[in-house]
Amino acid sequence: MGFLSEFKAFAVRGNVIDLAVGLVIGTAFGKIVSSLVADIISPPLGLLIGGVDFSGLSVTLRQAVGDTPAVTLNYGLFIQTVISFVIVAFAIFLVVRAINALKRKEAEAPSAPPAPSVQETLLTEIRDALRERNAQERG
Repeated sequence: MGFLSEFKAFAVRGNVIDLAVGLVIGTAFGKIVSSLVADIISPPLGLLIGGVDFSGLSVTLRQAVGDTPAVTLNYGLFIQTVISFVIVAFAIFLVVRAINALKRKEAEAPSAPPAPSVQETLLTEIRDALRERNAQERG
C-alpha cells in the first residue's frame, strides 16, 4: 500500500472524522464556557471577593537598564490564571453533571417492551392452538 493511499485510508476513517467534529464542537463549546465564566460567573464573584485582581503581583528579578526592560516574575498572573481555570473547570463540571442527570432520567424512563419476533408470535399461536385442542378433547 502506497503512502498516499495509506494516508487516504487513515483520513477518511470514521474515527478521524469523529475526532475532527469533536474538536470543532469542543472549540465552540470552549467559547461558550469562557463567555459563561467571564460574563455571567465572574462579575458576581468579583463583587463577593471585593474585585481582587492578582495580575499586578510580581517580583522584579532585574531592574530595567536603559532600553532593556526589567525581568519580572509575574506570579500574580499565574494565580489569576489558576483561579480562572478553577472557575471554568467548575462551570464545565456543572454542565456535565446536568447533562448526565438528564441522561439518567431518560434511561430510567419506562420504555415499551419490544415487539415479539415472528418466531415468538408463531410459537404463541401454536401454544394457544394446542391448549384449545386439549380443552376440546377433555370436554
